[in-house]
Amino acid sequence: MSRLIHLSDLHFGKDRPDLLVPLLEAVNGYDPDLVIISGDLTQRAREKEYRAARAFIDRINAPVLSVPGNHDIPLHRPFTRFFAPWRYYRRWIDHDLTPVHEGADFVAVGINTVDRFKWQTGKLGLRRLGRACRALSRGGEKTLRIAVCHHPLDHPNETHKKPIPGAKRALKRLLDCGADLILSGHLHIWHAGTFAHPAPEHDGHLAIQLHAGTSLSSRQRGEPNDFNLIDISPLHVNLARISFDDSKKAFTKAEARQFDRASGEFIL
Repeated sequence: MSRLIHLSDLHFGKDRPDLLVPLLEAVNGYDPDLVIISGDLTQRAREKEYRAARAFIDRINAPVLSVPGNHDIPLHRPFTRFFAPWRYYRRWIDHDLTPVHEGADFVAVGINTVDRFKWQTGKLGLRRLGRACRALSRGGEKTLRIAVCHHPLDHPNETHKKPIPGAKRALKRLLDCGADLILSGHLHIWHAGTFAHPAPEHDGHLAIQLHAGTSLSSRQRGEPNDFNLIDISPLHVNLARISFDDSKKAFTKAEARQFDRASGEFIL
């Protein structure tokens, strides 16, 4: 059995400093096997923001897998965005934009969905999908296969934003490759649901879609700051939304869902 933490949209530079210690205490208190950050570590991709993100990561007592978000490349410095978009990300976070982590019963694959030419929208092309599929093929029959990307491949009804171009094609490809859990951020909205494979020969194979809100940003959009706790067992994937309670000045469990791996359905 493995335990994962899923953070997203830290936005150092537009973060809430009062949440930093409570978030670290909560994350380390759960003693995870891996911490996943699905992008937007910074607000404006400035080096001082990356230094703050690095200092935060260094205080996490677990391996960290991170992917970039659109805020992690410059918006207002187009020359840098077009010709050296990853300079600070690679210097301070990870040289690898598509990292892979293999655990005892899972494989987590980072996918870069950022597009330097379409800053907000993002993209997921065939080359990036192919790389992700090769990595997802690792492990055995019982391995939980996790794809991590900043931009969601489907949006809940309460958001006005549209998914990245080609999202349906990309989702089908990831399901073809056996993805069981797709983690994302970007929207600052928490959401848990399922994706059904559209092809009949896949017998409606279901994968979990799990969006984290924002773990640290002051741009909360009416939602509490939160992160996801994921417990993996041979029979179930247990998901919990851990939200900041202003009255307690601490992150506490707000809601929980249980996904049955055999039936491919949420049972709680």
